[in-house]
Amino acid sequence: MTHMKIKRMKLNKMKSIGIVAGMLLCLACGWSRAEVPVQSWTLGNGARVLFVENHTLPILDVSVDFDAGERRDPAGKSGTAALANAMLARGIKQAEMPAGSEPAMSEAQISDAFADIAAQRGVRVDNDRSGVTLRTLVSHRDVAIPLLGRLLAQPAFPEELLARDKARTISDLKESLTTPEEIADRAFTHLLYGRHPYAAQPTEASLHAISRADLIAFHATYFVANHAVVAIIGDLTREQADRVAQQLTDRLPQGVALPDLPPVLVAQGREQRLPHPASQAHILIGMPAYAFHDPDHYALSVGNYILGGGGFASRLTREVREKRGLTYGVYSFFSPRAQPGPFQIGLQTQKQQAEQALQVVRDTLAAFLRDGPTKAELRGAKDNLIGGFALRLDSNRKILENIAAIGFYGLPLDYLDRWPERIKSVTAAEVKAAFSRKIRLDQLSTVVVGGMTQ
Repeated sequence: MTHMKIKRMKLNKMKSIGIVAGMLLCLACGWSRAEVPVQSWTLGNGARVLFVENHTLPILDVSVDFDAGERRDPAGKSGTAALANAMLARGIKQAEMPAGSEPAMSEAQISDAFADIAAQRGVRVDNDRSGVTLRTLVSHRDVAIPLLGRLLAQPAFPEELLARDKARTISDLKESLTTPEEIADRAFTHLLYGRHPYAAQPTEASLHAISRADLIAFHATYFVANHAVVAIIGDLTREQADRVAQQLTDRLPQGVALPDLPPVLVAQGREQRLPHPASQAHILIGMPAYAFHDPDHYALSVGNYILGGGGFASRLTREVREKRGLTYGVYSFFSPRAQPGPFQIGLQTQKQQAEQALQVVRDTLAAFLRDGPTKAELRGAKDNLIGGFALRLDSNRKILENIAAIGFYGLPLDYLDRWPERIKSVTAAEVKAAFSRKIRLDQLSTVVVGGMTQ
């Protein structure tokens, strides 16, 4: 898997193909107006299971996640998590089992085995998590699930394919580093997180430094049963789901407690301006904000919709685009993580307008922090967020993504059920207070790529 494919994977869900994808057109249509009953239990090997029973169609969606994201990359070897995950499917070792020997499988054999039953396998790598996903017809689960279990537990990490994947990733990385978007993103991440593991990003040198032994060690440390989170949704009973979870994790070893990572430190804001020949200046503004479980989550969600997350309904769009024509689009978002994730504002504008656009953004944010939302803005934000909530649950895949996050981050099982009422209860005073606690103008960092340098 190349560097840019990994980047795209963080922003986009895996696209559906084949027979199973066609069946998704009407899947989970009943969930949009009903509760999502999430069942949860822990296997004897320590793996946590979350399950939603849905008999609408004979389809099974599963994911298995581990605390094996990019923040766990060894020092000087950024990219290890992504390479280890990508190479799970490059080959499976022969294994001796009580019932007999399991044969080795090549990359092509693995791909063909999934394709023969129209099963779709995906991967997930982000700052916190690393894992796999699978969609299959329920009638094929006795083939697909054990195969995925072997892939997780018995990767061969063939040396020659590691060399191939590293070369592809390095080539793609070099190309991406010529784009203003990638340059801005890397500089912004470094300003926000400094020496914290969240700041580490793959380089040509770090990728060259990764060896097969590194992948084996990473896999042995993090891909373990007692740190696994298994999410399941589909046409199964509770007993059948339990068997699926066991098949996915019973080959995995037990792991030790993982070391705590250093805290995210929020320092004085800094500014960095980088030249680039692109006609547009790329501007990013933000700071580390909050982690999952923060009590301000709902107020910040509503406030961000008003500030810059609501598209044409947001203040930033109104002030920067509609009133002054300085950009085609401007946005803001919070991205909570296991540790404080970023608050980010971003836009592109003509180089000669960069300074004006930057000042308008800062003024708009300052006014929002000072005054908070109006009654009309608050009402519109809550109506849109609650009205659009059903779209988060209109397919098995979306439900799977939600319950996987609930399991990994330890959110309440009724998180989805209570989300609309929590949003509805947010007040303007709570939005203003939450933003004042999380956003400080003097701690905001700014990156401008391609703008007028000072």
